Amino acid sequence: MKNPIPPATTTPAREPRSPLARAAALAVASAAMLLTGAAQAHGPQDHARAAGPVAKEQKAWGIAGDAAIATRTLHVDMDDRMRFTPDRLSVREGETVRIAVRNLGQVRHEFVLGTEAVLREHAEMMRRFPDMEHDEPWMAHVDPGQTGTLVWTFNRAGTFDFGCLLPGHYEAGMVGRIDVTSRGDSQ
Repeated sequence: MKNPIPPATTTPAREPRSPLARAAALAVASAAMLLTGAAQAHGPQDHARAAGPVAKEQKAWGIAGDAAIATRTLHVDMDDRMRFTPDRLSVREGETVRIAVRNLGQVRHEFVLGTEAVLREHAEMMRRFPDMEHDEPWMAHVDPGQTGTLVWTFNRAGTFDFGCLLPGHYEAGMVGRIDVTSRGDSQ
């Protein structure tokens, strides 16, 4: 004998809401999302780096460094004025540094190393796909009130960039520069 299937339950139909009531409900829901942090680019997932070795891939701006040989720590603050402080850093070619990035704001920010062209292209991708997930050794995603750290070896001389690539942040001017002095230049 077949098992009887329970009858489907239904809920009574609601009266359609007026446009003003729909707009008010949307405004309340949007405010709740912003206050709870539910509306974040990258989604609510944690971007903490997994334990284990970091993949070292040579980039135009350097390669992931080994924390045990970092010669110093550079401190950078981020805030909701869409600025980095300081917005200009100097290192020597071949130097491995720890970069501690503190988020003084109320929204998530990130610190991403690269060239101007790479950062601009990535910022455009983030605008098109705001929930895109990524975690590379040249970036730190930092929640409000937290500090993120990355370790980088600047093994190429030149001027490189960093920025926050969350949608709208880069376009608002959340960028900075890193000058990497050649080994042959005196400091």
